[in-house]
Amino acid sequence: MKIDLLKRLCETPGVPGHEERVRALVQREIRGLFDTTTVDAMGSLICTRRPTRPKRGTKPQRVLVAAHMDEIGFYVRHVDDQGNIWLNPAGGFDPRNLFSRRVLVVTERGDFRGVLNPGGKPIHISSDADRSKVPGTEEFFIDLGIDPAEVRKSVQVGDWVVMDEPFLETPKKVVSKALDNRMAVFVAIEAIRKIARGRGGHRCEIIVAFTTQEEVGLRGAQVAANTAGAQVGIGLDVNLACDTPGVPENQRVTKQGLGVALMVQDSSMISDSELLHQCCTLARRHRIPHQRAVLPRGGQDAGAIQRAGSGARCIALGPGTRYIHTVTEMIDKGDLEATIDLLAVLLGEL
Repeated sequence: MKIDLLKRLCETPGVPGHEERVRALVQREIRGLFDTTTVDAMGSLICTRRPTRPKRGTKPQRVLVAAHMDEIGFYVRHVDDQGNIWLNPAGGFDPRNLFSRRVLVVTERGDFRGVLNPGGKPIHISSDADRSKVPGTEEFFIDLGIDPAEVRKSVQVGDWVVMDEPFLETPKKVVSKALDNRMAVFVAIEAIRKIARGRGGHRCEIIVAFTTQEEVGLRGAQVAANTAGAQVGIGLDVNLACDTPGVPENQRVTKQGLGVALMVQDSSMISDSELLHQCCTLARRHRIPHQRAVLPRGGQDAGAIQRAGSGARCIALGPGTRYIHTVTEMIDKGDLEATIDLLAVLLGEL
């Protein structure tokens, strides 16, 4: 696995509606892997690979693989006279994870690094009641540490913000902000590379959509799916791994180290039962570690593909991920590799 590519993807900023830097990185990486690439009106990168071993006399099945490029972040909603920058979220945040974070503010005049904190008293002068309160996201502001006049000159309403934390690799794990869902972008690229290097080829027409605005409602995938008219949809996204202290075992969803998670049900879709069975059969045949998962809340792009046009048979794949929607998202390398392997095998069989 090219972990350096995953690192570059995670560290490239791109909130819903501003995925252009991520898209440019993907465009450089996929040269030679697809027959055609286009950018649609939503900013999604649509990449098509024609069948390499078509079945004579039959029309190839069209398979749409969706991997969203956006990460959760913020838009600037106000800059006050003191140079404080106030925010509106683009995606779901738990405010408990926002205290004392470093951030990157992306503007037309350049990128500015700053710190994110809520308004209120510091520990030395706060009461017990002050410290027990969890502020809402609307109470957090950014301090760039520069003159207020310079802030007001450089930052305007509509500029955007991401967390600014480095990628970390350990012997068994990768840790970063934006693994949701640069992981999927990475998996899609690596699986297509694997197919291109292999000798077996593929019967289906593969369309990989590197989509936009998933974190605010599967918006890019909806447009891409309506355009593609695929018969099969595969959503690539992180799944929850709540195999950590404080979570009952029956709520862990997935466990890290057990392989790629095959989504049975989430709040956006129910996977096609035959496709789920096929994935499990292929995983067993190729000795790819895998597990099934039911996610009570949360969705992903296959939910949009399933309902687009005349509908599609869909499934979602991805590694169990700890601490989702934080700067410490964590994925097991073995689970990541299993996701790449199963996607490549599945695309070769469809």
